[in-house]
Amino acid sequence: MNEQTTHALTPDKVEALLTTLRTRFEQQMHRHAGITWQVVQIKLQTQPQKLWTLYEMEGTGGEPDVVGQDAGTAEILFFDCAVESPKGRRSLCYDRAALDARKEHKPENSAMDLVNEWGAELLDEEQYRTLQNLGRFDSKTSSWLKTPSRIRALGGAIFGDCRYEHVFVYHNGAESYYAARGFRCCLRV
Repeated sequence: MNEQTTHALTPDKVEALLTTLRTRFEQQMHRHAGITWQVVQIKLQTQPQKLWTLYEMEGTGGEPDVVGQDAGTAEILFFDCAVESPKGRRSLCYDRAALDARKEHKPENSAMDLVNEWGAELLDEEQYRTLQNLGRFDSKTSSWLKTPSRIRALGGAIFGDCRYEHVFVYHNGAESYYAARGFRCCLRV
């Protein structure tokens, strides 16, 4: 059993989270055309461990919302839709190897450690560009993205932002961290 499945929310927290998610869903219908809240709620109620993940995403400022449905698996896709990279997840290096490699001024944690603990995934470059088609995100911040293994093997990691009405994907050393860089999650339900 992975750590993420051992967490449970109280009924009050579940109710409050579902209310928040439904309100956001109804206010941002352009993000999930053709998907009804009833379908989303049924999927969430049959997978309570996913509610804990969404609770963590929400609690760190991610503002998760439905952005589509996987055509192959019929899974509902939640992405962090906060306008800027979530405040509660900034100043983190990319992964545990990068954190362990730092000699001094180590950040508190890494993006990959948190996303794995929560049972979610980092957005990859394609997902990040999909998100940017739904609005403008990270115009003052940046977000770590799932890095291809060949880049990570060389010590790097990628991140994205939106400047000058253009989506940029850059590289950095995986051990770097900045007050304006966080990460965005994808959760499949």
